[in-house]
Amino acid sequence: MSDFFSAFMDDLPQVRSGLWVTLEATILGALLALVLSFVLGLMSISRLLLSRGVSRVVVEFFRGTSLYVQLFWFYYAMPPLTGYELSPLLCGVLAFGLNYGAYGAEVVRGAINSVPRAQYEATIALNMTPLHRMRKVILPQAWVQMLPSLTNLLIQLLKCTPLLWLISAADLMTAVEKLRSRTGETLTAYVTLLACYFVLAYALTLLMNLLERSAKRRLGLETGGRSLLKSRSAVTAAAAGGAR
Repeated sequence: MSDFFSAFMDDLPQVRSGLWVTLEATILGALLALVLSFVLGLMSISRLLLSRGVSRVVVEFFRGTSLYVQLFWFYYAMPPLTGYELSPLLCGVLAFGLNYGAYGAEVVRGAINSVPRAQYEATIALNMTPLHRMRKVILPQAWVQMLPSLTNLLIQLLKCTPLLWLISAADLMTAVEKLRSRTGETLTAYVTLLACYFVLAYALTLLMNLLERSAKRRLGLETGGRSLLKSRSAVTAAAAGGAR
């Protein structure tokens, strides 16, 4: 164990670099996923059949294919087809963003559909334009419903970042794996890795809880002090994503 932590301190710059790559993949992938979630989610409730059809095809394709295969496709299959070679980090961001954006689109669609019908009727009675009613009335209410499920998806995205190791990205997994190979301390290496991902996941959860608390306050909803420390369940994400 002492050999591993001694090597860990010696290679601290490489570990920090790997941590930064992991955070970059998580944050950039999450931002891409969030944009796609709203684009595809809003398209899925459009009155235009073509818009709904395109959204459904894209969502079902990326939900129905493996993230592992999507990652390898961007890294290994795209260069021969397009003549352009993407960096491992960019491949990860694209794969994570598209995959989790498809799941997020269902969260957005379900949350918007969960807003009471009376809210829509009130905006129509007030002669609000579709864009205005969505921006001022519907989305603020739906946003609060989305956040618990989006938090779950964000944590799941973080936990998928070790897949970058498979395409030679210098992420946190790669840095710790090199230390494990050099020192032979398998147990210590993977316990350390577990602890690192737990700390990252819990920090992201606290940030998302803070965002949810702020969104509830804007709607005049009560928020207790314990709301920042509450945990998420997979049931919540499944229920919100499957709402019709």
